[in-house]
Amino acid sequence: WVQEEAPDVLCLQETKCGAGSVPPELRALPSLPHQYWASPHDRPGYSGVGLLARVQPLRVTYGIGEEEHDGEGRVVAAEFPSLFVVSAYVPNSGRGLGRLPYRRRWDAAFRRFLARLDARKPVALAGDLNVAHGELDLRHPARNRRSAGFTDEEREGFGALLDDGFLDSFRHLYP
Repeated sequence: WVQEEAPDVLCLQETKCGAGSVPPELRALPSLPHQYWASPHDRPGYSGVGLLARVQPLRVTYGIGEEEHDGEGRVVAAEFPSLFVVSAYVPNSGRGLGRLPYRRRWDAAFRRFLARLDARKPVALAGDLNVAHGELDLRHPARNRRSAGFTDEEREGFGALLDDGFLDSFRHLYP
């Protein structure tokens, strides 16, 4: 698939592995030699993201610059001459919504991070955002009102990102 599609940048989420345990077939992709991996500092097999690029970015950063959030290996951002590409795996609010307060703090911090990048040049965000923003995005919206990924709070968090001027490209192309 990677050879057929020939992406300039490939973003992966929920990799559940650190740089040292990336499968050899990914390491050996000749068209994407510049590879950047983030994983949790103290939880092997949890979360993780990757960003693979055809050309070397000007700069790569890990995390969003806030200590509370940066230990989970959820963000890699690459700066290229004309834009930033961000690979992100947004935290799930969890079973019983136990992590919903954390998720709300994450959403606000992540928006601030993206706004800082966007003030410098355009941003392309690729990721698992762990939210179904609209009822159209879920098969049984009425039954899932208080389910992880479809709470009013999570939906509002994604809406705030759109209100900041970001575009949901999938919904733009497939309204």
